[in-house]
Amino acid sequence: MTSSPQHEDFTPHLHKLFRFEGHHHPLRLAQIDVSDLPHSPELTHKPFTLVFHGPRQGVMPEGFYAAEVEDGPRFDLYVIPIHTRAPDRQDYQAVFN
Repeated sequence: MTSSPQHEDFTPHLHKLFRFEGHHHPLRLAQIDVSDLPHSPELTHKPFTLVFHGPRQGVMPEGFYAAEVEDGPRFDLYVIPIHTRAPDRQDYQAVFN
């Protein structure tokens, strides 16, 4: 993608697998959180966060990755592993301000 992604770009891919370049395990897009903050005139879109679920083993390091959706497009995402209470998975987020 060449322009800034919008949360609507990810809606059709909710619950699909994303394969991240250089990482062995795919991550599932589990959630799209759209900010409820009042719209600021300098913003051209609503801020949002993507939450991915992945396996507990082989945690993917924080970084910028090319990600391909199963049967879908490619996105460039900065992904960060986040604190995960579930014992059977590791969660990640990509934030778009």
